[in-house]
Amino acid sequence: MQKEEYINSVNLNSATDFPYLVLEGCDGKLFPVNKGFRVMHWHEDIQLIYVIHGELSVKTLDDEVIIRDGEGIFINKYVVHFISYEGSCHYYNFLFPDYFLGFYTGSPARDAVDYLSGRAGLPLYHLNGAGWQQHTLDYLRNLMALEQSGKKPQFYTYEVLLNLAGFWLELCKNIELAPMKQEQQFYKRMRLFLDYIETHYAENITLDDIAACASVSRAECLRCFKKSMQMTPYQYLIELRLAKAAALLRQTDEPVGDIALNVGFQQSSHFGKFFKAKTGMTPLAYRKQP
Repeated sequence: MQKEEYINSVNLNSATDFPYLVLEGCDGKLFPVNKGFRVMHWHEDIQLIYVIHGELSVKTLDDEVIIRDGEGIFINKYVVHFISYEGSCHYYNFLFPDYFLGFYTGSPARDAVDYLSGRAGLPLYHLNGAGWQQHTLDYLRNLMALEQSGKKPQFYTYEVLLNLAGFWLELCKNIELAPMKQEQQFYKRMRLFLDYIETHYAENITLDDIAACASVSRAECLRCFKKSMQMTPYQYLIELRLAKAAALLRQTDEPVGDIALNVGFQQSSHFGKFFKAKTGMTPLAYRKQP
């Protein structure tokens, strides 16, 4: 399988004001259905998994971890992985952007986020419940209980954020990574690139524009994207535009042509071609899905 075949499994809630996605997997079915399910894929988000019963395998390009009853796993953003299991298995996925953990824009807490988020030296972390890990699993169980309680409590979003922050603090206090100045510079650049694209994706931006936001050359910008995401900045821009368009198709009644323009495609036919290649259906057929 070529790297370009790996799917960017976009958070289904990415266009909302609270892009927190909970997926429940049970005996071969995933709710809600997600394009990254049971294929090699990656996320721009942090992913946490808790297994209620059964055994679940998480396989990356060079490793495989088996997660059993009452255990969990942390999967870092941009990590290409595949989730599978045999027989009966029940588990929960929690996906969220790492900015949830920084409290506010410009917060010094961002240092704690960057300490682990996106670090090449920490693609995964198996939480088997030994010692301090039990505390992290408690936070995952709390998150699961919020989903199983039926009606969401009044302060649901706040409870989610508190549990995610508590989980992250336990990881930061107990996982030690060697300081890597080059790696820190690399991820600082990637954050600048991604922030710029997120802000300007609807505009006619170029590779020069993206490289300039981090004061690097075009070649360095391309190298960073290839290293971290196995794609070019242009491919990532198209992925993001399609994700934004998919959310608008589901959540609004805007005409397809207007949506295409609003996310940065200058021609509806161009948009339709990319969208069908990505999803296997036309924008209208996608909108009509139950």
